[in-house]
Amino acid sequence: MSPEEAHGAQGAGHDGFGPGSEEGDVRSVTSAESGALERAAEAALRPKQLADFVGQEVVREQLSLVLDAAQGRGRPPEHVLLSGPPGLGKTTLAMIIATELSVPLRITSGPAVQHAGDLAAILSALEEGEVLFIDEIHRLARPAEEMLYIAMEDFRVDVVVGKGVGATSIPLELPPFTVVGATTRAGLLPAPLRDRFGFTGHLDYYRSEELHRVVTRSAQQLEADIVDEAAAEIASRSRGTPRIANRLLRRVRDYAQVRGSGRLDLEAARSALEVYEVDAQGLDRLDRAVLRALCTRFAGGPVGLSTLAVSVGEETETVETVVEPYLVREGFLTRTPRGRIASPMAWSHLGLQAPEAAAGTTPPLGRF
Repeated sequence: MSPEEAHGAQGAGHDGFGPGSEEGDVRSVTSAESGALERAAEAALRPKQLADFVGQEVVREQLSLVLDAAQGRGRPPEHVLLSGPPGLGKTTLAMIIATELSVPLRITSGPAVQHAGDLAAILSALEEGEVLFIDEIHRLARPAEEMLYIAMEDFRVDVVVGKGVGATSIPLELPPFTVVGATTRAGLLPAPLRDRFGFTGHLDYYRSEELHRVVTRSAQQLEADIVDEAAAEIASRSRGTPRIANRLLRRVRDYAQVRGSGRLDLEAARSALEVYEVDAQGLDRLDRAVLRALCTRFAGGPVGLSTLAVSVGEETETVETVVEPYLVREGFLTRTPRGRIASPMAWSHLGLQAPEAAAGTTPPLGRF
């Protein structure tokens, strides 16, 4: 089976290069998470070779050395751990690794492997040199995690037959293979598992010029006629995330097809993003609702997370994991021990007059 066939048989992963409401995103076009329908849309836009992968120059160069050295020795490369926020290309890189090595790729995820037996079935089916991609590897169940330790280091698994005093352990030898793990929360990985990866690469958010290249390449893949200014506009509102850039590109293409000339020009890009409520800073409706509640209802804070979530009618986890990271990273909001505080930039963005205390000082950073 070729890597491409394996990709199609196993399905796409949870990050990547590639929806609007019809593609399965229940929140907004600026969410970095993806659903099953979006992952299908992403598949057509994924680069197949390491040379075609845009951005992440350091990780790309390091990974290229690892793969080239392993191929020169005629052995599978060491296990690879890819970490970073969602939507930056971890699944894409896993697929590229398999393609570069000309081996099949098997895909699973941490939440799908809840028992050691589940993992044993996957491992026992591997052939020599295959790549096993485990998405959200930090969510593996503990029994499966402990089995993976031995499989990664000694290429064997111990299958327990029977129960109680009559149980026996049968060692099962495995052919050499490569595990590629992906995680958005590397700190949750236990040290014994983390130490078994020979190469660890951290993916960072993209710069606007890199996203510009991503949008231009994706437009070519979609056979969309896009002007340079429109690509730059989409890139500037994409939160440093290729998945969001590709999602916004598809929404602009829809707008140009239905309400425009079919050409993706600057006017079509701005009009489409206005329809989908993505402003010039990349903030969407929920982002602005959180900032507006913080500024108008709580005088800029400090206010507790649960209170802030209730004020905008969202779950606490949604505000903390989906909304806050970007607002904090861009300087609109500060987390302190006393609660969330709006920065002067937040007041300015909303067109509001900041109180004297908020305008004159920036609160110190505290524990999250």
